[in-house]
Amino acid sequence: MSLENARRLGAPGCAGRGQRPPAAAPDAAEEGGITILIIGLCMIALTLTLGIVTITSAQLARMRLLDAADAAALDAADALSDRAYVDGIGEAVPLTDDTVWVAAQQNLAARPLPDRMQSWHVDGGTGTPDGETAVVVVTGTADLPILSSVVEAIGSSITLTVEARARADIDP
Repeated sequence: MSLENARRLGAPGCAGRGQRPPAAAPDAAEEGGITILIIGLCMIALTLTLGIVTITSAQLARMRLLDAADAAALDAADALSDRAYVDGIGEAVPLTDDTVWVAAQQNLAARPLPDRMQSWHVDGGTGTPDGETAVVVVTGTADLPILSSVVEAIGSSITLTVEARARADIDP
């Protein structure tokens, strides 16, 4: 049988120009497989999107908390201790743990809470390690757009802790 005759009779693999080979019958086990694939990919894309939104919101809340801690540390670095009247002033403004703590608390109390923060407070570790550097540790509870309701349902919260340092040097 010639190739031309085979094409006319519709032999498999011998479709002529412009003609389609006969379609194979769909397998019943493969029907609906693309729907499951699309649903799975949509679930993955939605999960990634929600995760990115939550992580970005947490980072923004952390940066706002760090801004407040920086401002409190700068304010605390300028808080002159009573020790300066007795010992004098050296290369930097003399500080004590109490003056740093009080100045940091007053600074945070005077500032409004930023967006997405439920609360904040000066935490342990606030003070001065060397009598010249103010270290302020601020802990806050963040309100994240998606994750907060899930975390609160299990009886917890999202807590962020930041530390800021400042020093007020004196030029002679």
